[in-house]
Amino acid sequence: MCHVIVTCRSMLWTLLSIVVAFAELIAFMSADWLIGKAKTRSNAEPDDQSGGSSEPYHPTLGIYARCIRNPGVQHVQRETLCGPYAENFGEIASGFWQATAIFLAVGIFILCTVALVSVFTMCVQSILKKSIFNVCGLLQGIAGLFLILGLILYPAGWGCQKAVSYCGHYASAYKPGDCSLGWAFYTAIGGTVLTFLCAIFSAQAEIATSSDKVQEEIEEGKNLICLL
Repeated sequence: MCHVIVTCRSMLWTLLSIVVAFAELIAFMSADWLIGKAKTRSNAEPDDQSGGSSEPYHPTLGIYARCIRNPGVQHVQRETLCGPYAENFGEIASGFWQATAIFLAVGIFILCTVALVSVFTMCVQSILKKSIFNVCGLLQGIAGLFLILGLILYPAGWGCQKAVSYCGHYASAYKPGDCSLGWAFYTAIGGTVLTFLCAIFSAQAEIATSSDKVQEEIEEGKNLICLL
């Protein structure tokens, strides 16, 4: 018989696991990793064929995506065209960014899997005679290591030709030149920190769901157990 066990600590861990997975996924898909130097239609990047207005704007560049001024809109401020600049994995601007994409993708896949499993921890507390919280915490720790590797390698690709076209000729490995870091990069860092906090907090969720009070209520025949 399935005993549904809900505690504050287990619910908080579940919610954090879901938030972290979505935050990392959104950051990975975003083009706002690097904010390019201010451009006008007259000095736009080579692959932006727009023309006309001299209103400055800031193109953005992600691991595999970008945002530029929409060539079809000449008089609307901040109208942008966003999408992947690479048609396949091999066209990603830098080998370091390719490695970053791989490490982040693996880490995010693990986090999304844990987030899905965490929803069922209210009813299932063990898997193969191991605490599901401990298993998930271990997986989150592994995911965090993949995320760290990806984030360390990402700045090494700032010297690639694509980044230089956005950030100026002073851009090089670990030096963004005229670019500034966008919200996606900081979100990925924050999500990585929270990933390790989730891994640590999973132990508290395990303690809460296996406490003596929970066992007492199970022995009393209760199927739904809610504890603070």
